[in-house]
Amino acid sequence: MVSLGLRRWRAAWCGFWEKKAPSCGDSSCKHPRGFVRRMRSRPLGVHLHGVWYCMPECLERAIADRLRPPQSGKARPVAAHRVPLGLILLSRRQVLPEQLRAALEVQRAVGTGKIGHWLQRMDYITEAQLTSALARQWSCPVLRNGPAVLAWQRTPEIPALLLESLRVIPVDFVETTRTLHLAFGEGIDYHVLYAIEQMLGCRTEPCLVGATLLEQSLLALVELRGRSEVVFERVADTAEFARVLRSYAHRLAASDIRMAPCGAYVWLRLERPPRSPVNLLLHRPPVPHTLFTVPLGMVVSPAV
Repeated sequence: MVSLGLRRWRAAWCGFWEKKAPSCGDSSCKHPRGFVRRMRSRPLGVHLHGVWYCMPECLERAIADRLRPPQSGKARPVAAHRVPLGLILLSRRQVLPEQLRAALEVQRAVGTGKIGHWLQRMDYITEAQLTSALARQWSCPVLRNGPAVLAWQRTPEIPALLLESLRVIPVDFVETTRTLHLAFGEGIDYHVLYAIEQMLGCRTEPCLVGATLLEQSLLALVELRGRSEVVFERVADTAEFARVLRSYAHRLAASDIRMAPCGAYVWLRLERPPRSPVNLLLHRPPVPHTLFTVPLGMVVSPAV
């Protein structure tokens, strides 16, 4: 019994001092690793996804590792298990079989566009019918009305450019449960939901919204873009961008960094309490294993 209590006390004591003088998360770090030496020469350091890195060089290597694409084989296609939208509309008797066939023929001839888009464009269904059918397909509720853009003022900050590219808007944020409600326009992207959860430390709940309300909300959000957003359209390689991010983290005195791929961008969030965080967006090129760059003078500067 005494031995068990001693082990618990030792674990708690070590955990306390590990927080006071943590060890660097970089396995190739050349700086002192002993506890006493870390206490004597304790650098400021930065956290990256909860892991502490003692020096800018260590942080730069960690960022480059996270940006580097995996070397595994080709990604396996994800099987679709949802009822086709056309069958849902047929079962609801909102389209006729010949109308669905006509829309499918146009879709095949043009080679682009989703079937719901062509059914609406050919005046076979309304926007409300399309949104309702999509909600049935994705098993989620519909945001039918209301100024969703007002939620921007009370939700955790998400870059407006990112919302515009993902076609999603914040709807509401419940502080007590830290639940963020997001509305999508054409289907739920669960990879995006997971990325936002990791970046903001909250739960996400999806819903669907009509195209008109989505466009109105996104147009209103565009006016707020640039408050604390930095956009890199092209970067030479992962090492170059890691050096740039290391410089930003040092200049802004960031204490914590988070990063996650979101659609066409890699989203990076630099926390610097008590001031507001700074968001960086790195455009992901269509060709894998390659990143391109523009001069840093063309990058939007944040409001520090």
